[in-house]
Amino acid sequence: MPHLSTYVGLADHSEKTLADSFRAVAEGHAREADVFHTCHLLAQWSDDHRERLAPVIDRYGEDESVSEPERLHADGLAEVRSGPVGLLRDLQDLYVLASLVQTTWTVVAQGAQGLRDRELLAVATSSNAETSRQLSWLNTRMKAAAPQALIVDPRSSS
Repeated sequence: MPHLSTYVGLADHSEKTLADSFRAVAEGHAREADVFHTCHLLAQWSDDHRERLAPVIDRYGEDESVSEPERLHADGLAEVRSGPVGLLRDLQDLYVLASLVQTTWTVVAQGAQGLRDRELLAVATSSNAETSRQLSWLNTRMKAAAPQALIVDPRSSS
């Protein structure tokens, strides 16, 4: 099962990166109350996914060489952007990262089915479902942010 440990590691690391990134966006856009509170909640979900994954990591190990999420985090969400367009771009970056997390859980679930590992399958299935909810909120919030970010002329507000 050498490749399962790669994806278990990817799930763990990408969930940590997603949680950290949700918190960075929450703090960076704290003036948007819904973004602040919801991003903190969604970060906690990712933390919970990692906690539920810990016993599986103990059993299968995790490949520490997985660096894709960290590279994405460093390039996209190490610092948040300012203003309405910045919020929109930060939400989009979170969406891309959450998509990586979701597809990783999908692959892990398939491995768990092949192994008949009920514990891992339960973790992957529930985490995937919550990641879908994270993606849904991000998509809805981007739709709400887009008109102001893309249409309102910042020079006209004085």
